[in-house]
Amino acid sequence: MDDMKQNLKSSDTWTRVLYMLLFVILYSLAEVVLTAVIVFQLLLILFTAKKNARLLKLGQSLSTYIYQVLSFLSFNSDYHPYPMGAWPKGEPKLSNDKASLDNEAD
Repeated sequence: MDDMKQNLKSSDTWTRVLYMLLFVILYSLAEVVLTAVIVFQLLLILFTAKKNARLLKLGQSLSTYIYQVLSFLSFNSDYHPYPMGAWPKGEPKLSNDKASLDNEAD
């Protein structure tokens, strides 16, 4: 009971809650933009049979960003994604801690 009171009074807990609310909003926006990228890329493939390189890069970085946000929201990471951290480049990378957890589950 004392632990719960202490957690409720902790500024770290409430700071995390505020960050989580911010990242839920940013996740929703990123999801809409990624959906638009997917639809536009599909239309390009249908009408021109070519992929747009800029959309590929944007789609990859948005996918990685969404992964980072969901990792933070699900408490799998304490890393603060963009706008607190850097905008992601390339595919998401698993930390050593996550890789070791995956190995232990096998």
